[in-house]
Amino acid sequence: MKKNPGLALFTFVVYLFLLGPLVIIALTSFEPGSVLKFPPTGFSLKWYRNVFDVDMFVTTFQTSVGVSLLGNLFAILLGIPAAYALNRAAFRGKETLNAIFLSPVLIPSIVLGFTLLKYVVITLDIPIYAALLIGHTVIMLPFIIRVVGSSLANFDFSIEEAAMSLGAGRLTTFFKVILPNIRSGIIAAVLIAFLESFNNVDISLFMTGPGVSTLPIQMLTYVENYFDPTVSAISVLLMAFTAVFMFLIERLMGLSQFTKQ
Repeated sequence: MKKNPGLALFTFVVYLFLLGPLVIIALTSFEPGSVLKFPPTGFSLKWYRNVFDVDMFVTTFQTSVGVSLLGNLFAILLGIPAAYALNRAAFRGKETLNAIFLSPVLIPSIVLGFTLLKYVVITLDIPIYAALLIGHTVIMLPFIIRVVGSSLANFDFSIEEAAMSLGAGRLTTFFKVILPNIRSGIIAAVLIAFLESFNNVDISLFMTGPGVSTLPIQMLTYVENYFDPTVSAISVLLMAFTAVFMFLIERLMGLSQFTKQ
């Protein structure tokens, strides 16, 4: 097959555009000085140590993990039954309901965040942490429904019918036949939704308040007041964290399985 130099150059430029900033951030995290510089003037890991020495980063990391885990739990409890109903049942308004469930992905995040602030925090006067949890549950729900729905689309429902014909109840069949067969899809959905929540900025920016903040928002606040490589070090750690999650997702359920829908 004949190589196309123009296509190769274009591919290189695209990769450079996508990966270049990440490489620059990674290199600046090793700057030994107190000011962010590129290229770095030396090599030091002190800013990585500083990440764990700054209490606000540790506290907001714990908040981000807590909100993501709790929101994930609520999204699973809502999303798995919804995905099952959308794949198994035939009813009027099914497409409209599916569009409503997926709307948090389609609506601009700024608009969604402002709407949640207006109606959840201001109108309903819900406490900040609870409102933040609601917001993150809303943005995780479409990912749970889409990925679990993809697994259910590949599931042979004749197995369910066979179990029920042998005397198993509908709930027993659901928990003992269907869920074990889509376990990898559920785990992949949980991991993707967790990443979406943990790294979210738009919703968290509107839903955080005094005493309650997430790690991405705290990073923005830190950059406004300091110009040292600490945020670069956090960014590298988060990139590694995300890469591990994506590797697990790919191993559990190939990304092509749910990008098709």
